Parts: sequence; structure tokens; C-alpha cells
Amino acid sequence: MICAQEASDHGRLVETRPTDPAGTRLYPFTGRVVDSKSGQPVQCRVHLQDASGKWYLVQSDGGNAVHYERDLAHLPNSPEVHTTLSADPFVVDLPNGDYTLRVERGKEYFPYVGTFSIANRSRSQTIRLQRWINLAKRGWYSGDTHVHRTVGELPNIMLAEDLNVAFPLTYWVQRSDTVPTADEHEASYDRLIHVDSNHVIYPRNTEYEIFEVHGKRQTLGAVLILNHQQPLKLGAPPMGNIATEARRQGALMDLDKHSWPWSLMIIPVMEVDLFELSNNHVWQTEFGFRDWAIDTISPHMGLQQDDAGLTEWGWIDYGFQTYYQLINCGFRMRVTAGNASGVHPVALGFGRVYVRLTDGFDYDSWMDGLNAGRSFVSTGPMLDLRFNGGDAGQQFQVTRVEDARVQITGTAESRRPIRTIEIVVNGDVAQTIHPRNQQTALGGFRSSIDVTVEREGSFWTAVRCFEEHPTGRVRFAHTNPVYVDLEGNEVRPRKEAIDYFIDRLETECRNLDGVLTAESMAEYRRAVEFYRRIRQDAKPESTIEP
Repeated sequence: MICAQEASDHGRLVETRPTDPAGTRLYPFTGRVVDSKSGQPVQCRVHLQDASGKWYLVQSDGGNAVHYERDLAHLPNSPEVHTTLSADPFVVDLPNGDYTLRVERGKEYFPYVGTFSIANRSRSQTIRLQRWINLAKRGWYSGDTHVHRTVGELPNIMLAEDLNVAFPLTYWVQRSDTVPTADEHEASYDRLIHVDSNHVIYPRNTEYEIFEVHGKRQTLGAVLILNHQQPLKLGAPPMGNIATEARRQGALMDLDKHSWPWSLMIIPVMEVDLFELSNNHVWQTEFGFRDWAIDTISPHMGLQQDDAGLTEWGWIDYGFQTYYQLINCGFRMRVTAGNASGVHPVALGFGRVYVRLTDGFDYDSWMDGLNAGRSFVSTGPMLDLRFNGGDAGQQFQVTRVEDARVQITGTAESRRPIRTIEIVVNGDVAQTIHPRNQQTALGGFRSSIDVTVEREGSFWTAVRCFEEHPTGRVRFAHTNPVYVDLEGNEVRPRKEAIDYFIDRLETECRNLDGVLTAESMAEYRRAVEFYRRIRQDAKPESTIEP
């Protein structure tokens, strides 16, 4: 976090004060942000930039503000500079010039984007934010499972983003065989924190993100342990004992990225619970990590690339395809979303997971719903769907082929028109729905869904949709799968996918031989053997089932 008093004229961030270093006169700009329907002040996030590209951080007038700057030299096209504010006016001193102001409040309000000029006088403005959907009224509550903001600043940020649940990773370790530690102040938070009745912080979470093994640079990867009760006193690797202790404490394990060198090992070894379909490389700013893990992809995936590497869709599709084939292997990980706000150029909750609760908000019920898969992930659109009348995450046990069906009903909604709605079955897009995009009374766009999925065997199905975007950016929503299990029949992965998984793990085994202990290497070899066993029944072709 950077405070306005600490801000300097480095990069494109400038300090707000009565005169600039050259003595140029500054004039106050005051803003007041209200809900367009009630007229009441609301918490929000403010971005302010002048015509030359300089960013300005605003101050709260009577309340509190948290400033955030990630304007990184290696990501020059992906600056994230903003202020989150309490429900009070904001003020900033500006020189003469033209400015662009963007004000947002989470995912369920239309953003405000406007321009104004300062010309030898102060200005004031009231910004009215219009809500286009209210998911809490329908029982949906949002969370971010990968957070690097401090516990102290989170109440301000969560209310500005209208994020219901946050999991700050107060414990973090990057060296092997080392117990995760926390800042003394952060470690003092040891129980659920209620920001208000619908917004909570669970402060005891750990990230194992190993970049150093026995004193030498060696990237293994990351995994998040959420909702544990006591500090974890185990180093990594090996990982199996960490998983055992995490489960003893009622924690969930979250795979933050599918592309880490150890990801395909820890999924079977730790029996990972959650898979981040929207992860910490998915931002509102321009997609930046174009060559990340480019050497780990396989031609059989057909991922979208250009001269710079993976496109934004190529990266997201890489995650989707990996998730689908892991489900086909029998790993029924539930979907989630994490942003690593505090490290990356992204706002808290840009990608978020919504969990459906039928009896109002409660943290324990929300965690139960997350673990059960009563959820969808979104970076923009919203999916309010039922599967055979119930929620996502269900597992239907059937004994007759004619009962192997799922009726999917509900709506897909977005603040922009939705481009396509897709029904995914066993990892393939089995049906594409061209949405009607009927405009709602609140100004959003709604399309109804009523389809039946049938197969002559076991299958899983999920729904995803994509919003139209004026610059071609990818904004999506994706439900957790539901499963139909026909007795005596199993979903089978593609042989080419299993071969890819095995090849990646065998390569990693060669890279780590002599680096890791025998106990840790045994975990990699057990994972390889697991995938080899599955390969015996893998599908020979990558074709959509009839």
C-alpha cells in the first residue's frame, strides 16, 4: 500500500499537494459517489488519470482511503492505480488540464467513466452509480480466495468492492523445508472478523510458494491452504503431510495456478479441493504474462497464441482445458477465483467466486457451499442456474441409461450483451446457445437457459458464457460442474491429455532428481503411476461424444 504523503513523482504516480514541485497552482476537485436509486453515499474504487497518463490518488474527506499502485516496469501496459474509499466524499488537488475519472463498485454496478477539465478553478461533481444486478437478493455471495492485502486495510477494500468473503494469506513461505511465517501484527488475527453482517475476513491462511530448494533457486510452485485453525508447522515439500494436517484442521486446499511445475503432482498427492478458473494472471488491465509457462503447453490443446506468446484467451483456455481433463481423471475439484491483489496489478475481487446460500449469509454456510461446489466464477457475467432443479456441484447416481440426463434452467446476465453461452460436457463444448440479450429494468442484459443434457453413460456438465467486449477482452462466467454417475460406467480422459500430464511429470522428475529428498521424489513418482493407471482406460480420440 502507498499513502499519498509517501507518493513521489516516480513512474506515472504523482503526489497530491497544494503545489507541484515547480510551484504550479493546484485546484481542489471534490467528488461525491452515491447509489443512483437511493441517493445514499456508497463505498467505491476511484481511478484518476490526466491526459499525459499520470495517475493521481484521491483522499477521503472525512472517512478513510486505501491507495494501491502497481505500475510495474516489466508490465508497462498493465498499470493498476486506484483508491478505495469509504462512503464519504473524496478530494484531490490538481493542476490545470484534462482528466479521465473512472469509478467502480465491484461487479454488480455499471462503472462510471467520464472526463472533466481543471481551468483555474476548483470543481465538484456527484457521481451516481447504477446497479445492474443484485445477487445477494437471490442468495449469491462472493469471495476471493487468493488475497495479499493486509487484514487492517481489507474492511475498506471489501466494502468498496462489495466482496463478501476474503482470505488474506497471512502466512507465506518461499523456501523449502521452512515453516511458513507471518508478520507479528498479521499473526495476531486468529478468528473470523466481521466487517458487517454480510462481509467477513478469515485471517488464518497460508501460501506455500516454493522458489528455493536447499538454498538454490528452484521453482516448484504454489498451493494455498485456506481456513486452517492453527499455524502450520510444516515445511514443503513433501506435501502429503501438509495435506493431512490441513484436513485435520478443517482447511481447504486451493490450486492457484494449473501451470506450476508441481501442480500435476500435488493434485493427486494432496487431493486438492479448489481450482482457480480465474487466477492471478487475469486482470482488468491488459493481460501481461504472455510467455508464462509457454514451454509447458502441448500442441494438442490448440491454445490461441500470437508473436508475443499466449493471448488472454489462450491463457484462460489453458486453465479450462487442464481443469476439464483433470475432472475426467476423477479429480472433482470445485471452482474458485483468486487475484493476488497486493502483488499483482489487479483489484481485490476482479475475478470472484459466487456461492449460493438459501438462508442468508453465514460464513460457515458459505464455506460449506464453496466446498460443495454450489458456485460459479465470474470476471463479469453472472450465471443464476439450476441443474435438475438444484444447485451446481450435485452428484446424481443413476442405474438406468434413460436417467442419465440433466436439465439446466435459469439465466445468464451481464452489463454488456453476452456473446455466447456454452454447455460443456466431459470437457467438450457440446452446445452453443446464441443469447437473446433482453434488456432488464436495471439496464443489464438477460438471456434464459433451458436445455437438457443426455448421454448414454456417465458424464459431467457445466455452463460457461462470454460477454461482448469493445476491445476484445475476455470476460466470462463458469459454473461448477454437476455429475451424472451411471453404475458400471466412468468418464474417461483423453489419451493425449494423459500422455501430456505424464510427460510433464516425468520431465519434472528428471529435473528434481538429486535436488529433492527421497520422500519428496516418491510423491512425484506416485503421481506418475496414478496417471499411468488412468491411461489404460483413456479415450483414444478427442471427439465430442454423441
